Amino acid sequence: MSKPLPQQRMTVEEFLAWAQTQDAGRYELHDGQIIAMSPERAEHVEIKLNVTNALKAAIGRAGLPCFAYVDGLAVRIDASTTFEPDTLVVCGERVPSDAVAAANPMIVVEVLSPSTGYNDLGPKVEGYFKVASLHHYLIIDPEVRRVIHHQRATGDALETRIISSGAVRLDPPGIEIAAEDAFAGLA
Repeated sequence: MSKPLPQQRMTVEEFLAWAQTQDAGRYELHDGQIIAMSPERAEHVEIKLNVTNALKAAIGRAGLPCFAYVDGLAVRIDASTTFEPDTLVVCGERVPSDAVAAANPMIVVEVLSPSTGYNDLGPKVEGYFKVASLHHYLIIDPEVRRVIHHQRATGDALETRIISSGAVRLDPPGIEIAAEDAFAGLA
């Protein structure tokens, strides 16, 4: 039996402390409200693992001091919002082993699902780019097998590309993955 979610609004610090006491489940904090994340389909899990592996391989080929993490690390958006991307990359220092949040993500990845599509394509685009260190937000669309790549541009502008095949260039940090890598081994 699951525990009821707290109804009071929380700060990110309160939420992260609360989330660490939970036995199961994944949660995000949207404008102070706790949101339970739905269970994932097998395809969703395979895609996020494929993307994480592709990013790790690209980082290794480039010899960069960057680290790819699958699931579980929060990204602080502001004082009352934190998201938990499917995959993220940090460059420089490795995230401390006892951390539950990544302080300076450079790349975040979300895999679309029926329950998260609206947030991934809307509020999370604006939210993730509030994080000063973030340069790339990849949205993987399993239904049509494409990658939507939002990249920080000059000033407040974002550049968006939709890639069904071929290279996805992530500069900085200076790596490249193939859009097809996300869907490797899937029927």
